[in-house]
Amino acid sequence: MARTKKEKKSSKDNELENAHSQQENVVENDEQVEAENEEENVESIEVEDTKTALSPEEIFAQERDEFKDKYIRLAAEFDNYRRRTLKEKSDLIKSGGELIFVNMLPVIDDFDRAMEAAASAEDVNAVKEGIALISNKFKNFLNQNGVQEIDAKEQDFDTDKHEAITKIPAPSDDLKGKVVDVIEKGYEMHEKVIRFAKVVVGE
Repeated sequence: MARTKKEKKSSKDNELENAHSQQENVVENDEQVEAENEEENVESIEVEDTKTALSPEEIFAQERDEFKDKYIRLAAEFDNYRRRTLKEKSDLIKSGGELIFVNMLPVIDDFDRAMEAAASAEDVNAVKEGIALISNKFKNFLNQNGVQEIDAKEQDFDTDKHEAITKIPAPSDDLKGKVVDVIEKGYEMHEKVIRFAKVVVGE
């Protein structure tokens, strides 16, 4: 059934009203966005005005307080780091010393067995050989830990490694200014002297 002229006119009016309503909504949305932007701009301007309104003394006081806070935080962090480092170093020293003594225990066990065997041994040479083996084992242990004996006898006297106990006339001209005898052996660890060799120097 065909629509009458009145119905067609009413339909067109509705379409026009809908279009007009959509345009009004778009305008309202645009106005709301512009209003929000204006509010943000006003707030930022107010903040800037507040900053610029501070006197140089007030600005200096604020910066001073900021630097003071940063300094306190940095000092606290450094103190915590220092304490942690000292504790780690202390633990490392303790554990390192423990490892050395643990490795020395087998040598001590060998000495105990040698002393028990020497008490009832009839062969002196066997006892000597046992002691020599223990001595070599202990020297190898020292070498593994970077400890070495300082070569002193018949060497040029060196104040960085030797400590002269006394001087005697040299048995021969080639021993003048050299070590004639070693009273106490010296040792160095990783090329650092940990005990000077006590020697007798020829002159």
